[in-house]
Amino acid sequence: MLASRCPSHLISFLLPCLLLIASFCLFPPAAVADLNNDRFDGNIFVVYAGNGSLVPPRLTLKQSLARQMPVILVYYLDDNSDCKKFAPVVSRLQEFYGRVASIIPVNVDSITMKEEYQPDEVGYYYRGAIPQTVILAQNGNKVFDEVGLIEFEQADGVLRRLFGLLPPTKSTTLKRESFNEFNSEFVGEN
Repeated sequence: MLASRCPSHLISFLLPCLLLIASFCLFPPAAVADLNNDRFDGNIFVVYAGNGSLVPPRLTLKQSLARQMPVILVYYLDDNSDCKKFAPVVSRLQEFYGRVASIIPVNVDSITMKEEYQPDEVGYYYRGAIPQTVILAQNGNKVFDEVGLIEFEQADGVLRRLFGLLPPTKSTTLKRESFNEFNSEFVGEN
């Protein structure tokens, strides 16, 4: 009945338009993660650093201190643009120091609010700003505490001193040599 009242060219125009509108409703465009906004895009270590192994951390702060391991605390939020930009630096720290230091990313929303914290609690070191990086020596002493974006080299220098390693200018440069898409190893440059 509709076909008898409407010209065929109108139907041939409206039908594709309706199909197009329906396809956008049924199949919305894919989500786009954006580094430069404060929107939640998912876990920043997975989305922006390609590293889902950082969260949750393998050890708690209390366990790490009991084992006398150096600790790298990274305070962050998933919906903060500076934290999104900082995620690859944290992932890179894990590449070099993940086997000898405990890397503990702390989503600040998960810190339990209370009057006072003990040195083996993550709330003890948090200064109320993100991103914040704190490095604790094997004995639990704080050797680095910086708020804001830091370069890998800043934390690397602190960790090299902590482990008694030579500065990068005096040691063999390490580079990643990929031997398949799942594994990599570090080798000295020739």
